[in-house]
Amino acid sequence: MSLRKRLALLIGIDSLIVMFSVFVGNWLIAPAAEIVTPALVVTSIGLLVSHHIFAHFFKLYKRVWQYASIRELSSIFVAVTLSVATVGVLQLALYQVMYSRTLLITLMLHILLIGASRFSWRLYRDMKFKSAANKKRALIIGAGNGGTMVARQLLNSEMSELHPVAFIDDDVTKSGLEIMGIPVIGRKENIPTVVKDKNIQHIIIAIPSLSKTDLNELFQICSETKVKTQIMPSVEDIMSGRVSVTQMRDVQVEDLLGREPVELDTKRIGEKLTGKTVVVTGAGGSIGSEVCRQVARYSPEKLVLLGHGENSIYTIEMEVRSKYTNLDMEIITEIADVQDKQRMIEVFKTHSPDVVYHAAAHKHVPLMERNPHEAVKNNVIGTRNCVEAADEARVKSFVMISTDKAVNPTSVMGATKRIAEMVVQCMDRRSETKFVAVRFGNVLGSRGSVIPRFKQQIASGGPITVTHPDMTRYFMTIPEASRLVLQAGAIADGGETFVLDMGKPVKIVDLAKNLIRLSGYNESDISIEFTGVRPGEKLFEELLGENEVHQEQIYPMIYRGKTPPVRLEVVNLLIKELEVTSEECLRTKVLDIANFRETKLLDLLAAK
Repeated sequence: MSLRKRLALLIGIDSLIVMFSVFVGNWLIAPAAEIVTPALVVTSIGLLVSHHIFAHFFKLYKRVWQYASIRELSSIFVAVTLSVATVGVLQLALYQVMYSRTLLITLMLHILLIGASRFSWRLYRDMKFKSAANKKRALIIGAGNGGTMVARQLLNSEMSELHPVAFIDDDVTKSGLEIMGIPVIGRKENIPTVVKDKNIQHIIIAIPSLSKTDLNELFQICSETKVKTQIMPSVEDIMSGRVSVTQMRDVQVEDLLGREPVELDTKRIGEKLTGKTVVVTGAGGSIGSEVCRQVARYSPEKLVLLGHGENSIYTIEMEVRSKYTNLDMEIITEIADVQDKQRMIEVFKTHSPDVVYHAAAHKHVPLMERNPHEAVKNNVIGTRNCVEAADEARVKSFVMISTDKAVNPTSVMGATKRIAEMVVQCMDRRSETKFVAVRFGNVLGSRGSVIPRFKQQIASGGPITVTHPDMTRYFMTIPEASRLVLQAGAIADGGETFVLDMGKPVKIVDLAKNLIRLSGYNESDISIEFTGVRPGEKLFEELLGENEVHQEQIYPMIYRGKTPPVRLEVVNLLIKELEVTSEECLRTKVLDIANFRETKLLDLLAAK
């Protein structure tokens, strides 16, 4: 129906209701009186005119009534009351008397009929979409605002495949009540019983404020039912219009392992980055590319994406250019290898960066065990090249991204990252540049992470391969780690080794079991096989050694380590030693250097 036809229809219906209310109200009060009197004609005309005026003012002709709610009902009440009150004033002015009883009956009839005419559209729509035929029976966990929103949209959506049949909520005051005709029938402990009794085919977790710990616990209960479990979209996504309430998403492993978000000191980070020149090495990698995304949010004057792989640098360049078109930011790409010192000096002198985030590194433990020379060249010599180039270019701040595997390292990768930390700390003591290292554990979804491999193995029908049943790791999401790297860089005084709070360690076998459940399978469908610990791997990772611990947090989720000092001259001698060491002896030499103190390092050199 066109807007003009719709307006004419509503005005016609309202006019009939007004006339009916006036004459029936008068007849109910005085059934023996004349049907038409001059006062009644004036009253009806006055009410008709005033009603249309107030209906227009309160937009009763422009509302979409199939979605009518309490707000629309209150608008009807106010508009009708004001129109009847206007007629009462008109009667006093013309006849010095107000027919209050007649007006009261007219008011009640008027509100009742106008409301009925409008809400009949909503009733028709609800009845039309109420049918649950061919829809999956859904259980909604959470009978608060989020759950109510989901239930309403599912009931009113013709396209939805789900029909809500029950709520679960831990609030005992809601137990036994109904919301939109849907009963609240238990707490989370009752989920398995409710699923069985109500023949539930789909579960929706609709508690936006749910903590990650509680979500994990809730998901474990739901996974026991073997029923598909999803989460409602975030409130931010719904409000921004990116998704609708009914667009449920699957539970991700990040939801179960992540922690509560930390409020960043955006002002301090902004002072460090806004309007500045920032270089990110390894910008095409998992961490480096996310650092680029996070840095771009703070509107630097120039963002330099430096990396060795042209395809990955091109990919992040295109993403940043398309995503941040509204920012006055120059984006520069530099295809360069951190192992090439002259190239690093050239790039840093050309762009004169204020801040450098050094994410370029070889990180795969088994691969580096087989290729120790490459680990030394990229992680140690590459870091030294970048550090010296930053010093020459008078960079204000240099942040190296390290790893928990640098603590008491047993692998070549961890040992080379520990030596790289030594280089950074040594240079800080003799340079105007603030050099810091930020150490954290595994990141979910990064290249080489167990998550993508497990997903591929599940897609292939299994089995999932885990090295050892007791293998434990710390995990953090890539965006979370990158944001905290920016925060650590903003609060650095120089020379620190910052350690990110990785939360509780997670058993890899538990991670595999969660992924199996999240994929809709159980362990009888996808088996888990243990393959044995690989060379260089630890069963348990550490974030700080015993002599490195500062217990207090200097910022939420950020600790400051106290690593033993080493002189730059000693480190440089050791690096020269590594450069001439044979492949057969290199692994042992790297581990010796990373684990010894300076006096032992000097003894090591003297012994040679």
